[in-house]
Amino acid sequence: MRIDPFGLERWFAEYEHEADIMLAESGIRSLDASRFELDPGRLDYVIPTNGDPEFRASVGDRYGLSADEVLFTCGTQEANFLAFLSLLGDDQGLGGAPDDTESSDEAIGSGSHAVVVTPTYQALHAVPDAFGDVTRVELEPPEWELDADAIADAARDDTAVIVVNNPNNPTGRYHDEAAMRAAYDVAVDRDAYLLCDEVYRLLAAEPQPPVASFGRHGISTTSLTKAYGLAGLRFGWIAGPEAVVERAWRWKDYTTISPSLFGQHVAKQALGRREPRILTENRELAEKHRAIVADWIEHHGLDWHDPVGVNGFVTVPGGFEDAESFCRTVVETESVVLAPGGLFGFPDRFRIGFGLPTKELREGLDRVSRVIEDADDGGA
Repeated sequence: MRIDPFGLERWFAEYEHEADIMLAESGIRSLDASRFELDPGRLDYVIPTNGDPEFRASVGDRYGLSADEVLFTCGTQEANFLAFLSLLGDDQGLGGAPDDTESSDEAIGSGSHAVVVTPTYQALHAVPDAFGDVTRVELEPPEWELDADAIADAARDDTAVIVVNNPNNPTGRYHDEAAMRAAYDVAVDRDAYLLCDEVYRLLAAEPQPPVASFGRHGISTTSLTKAYGLAGLRFGWIAGPEAVVERAWRWKDYTTISPSLFGQHVAKQALGRREPRILTENRELAEKHRAIVADWIEHHGLDWHDPVGVNGFVTVPGGFEDAESFCRTVVETESVVLAPGGLFGFPDRFRIGFGLPTKELREGLDRVSRVIEDADDGGA
């Protein structure tokens, strides 16, 4: 098995540690631990290792699913990784007869092909490409509209999963419910699954129904990282058909075994009575910062698709060869990290993240402005 280097993470590794301002992070600013009760008791494994059953049942209620249709993971990254391990390949990588107890309509089909809607977070196409075969369906600027017909054209008899990130990273495009249900119908027609990474969903003022609630061909993955500002918990989950979740749990035995005990302890609080306040604060911050960045973009004559969430995909200003040239100039002269769009397949754009604290956002934008204005004056 071969997997491509994770370009975005390598970019961050090159610059993030030394830079003053991180203007490429795609999540909301982190909450302070003092908002939570922090003592989970003895630091043991979570038992059972798929997560506390009552808590899984509570999370499952959000999708119209049972506790057995939810698996707690170490962030969305592990949730997606385990899902791809479970879905791709003729036997999905597991020996024996793991589906003996499953009804025929719940059993996982065979297939080594994935259709992935791009641009997107690299792990959503690089990991399935390492396990099987990937066909990309490109969203097209400036609207980045999801095209179910294009997904249907890309799907094959051996397609196991269709992958969408909604709201989309890096563009911030929030595909509407009708488009997502049309994509789901393609999955049903191909006896495949629609996997949706929904990590930004709850930053929307009016979140759409999650894909796992559409039916037995829907899988939702998410975490408390992006919308809740709790990246350090490393706490996420898969919600979907029991057959897929059970298989993912078997794979998890070989990755992290159990979710973080501390993460689960705080997650119960974040998804309990504290949740409305957390989401209200974060949505208000996202909306305020979106307006600040929109004004900045207009001032410099740039363009983006007005995003949902806290990241957008912006056209590169004049005076630079491409996004990488622009982003290197910004970080090396002004110590501000942006993400070059070439990492997402679009070298004429860069990703900006605006979920950081307001003071840092304004300072970061001012520094980037100096680079743009210097180029306008012939200094680049």
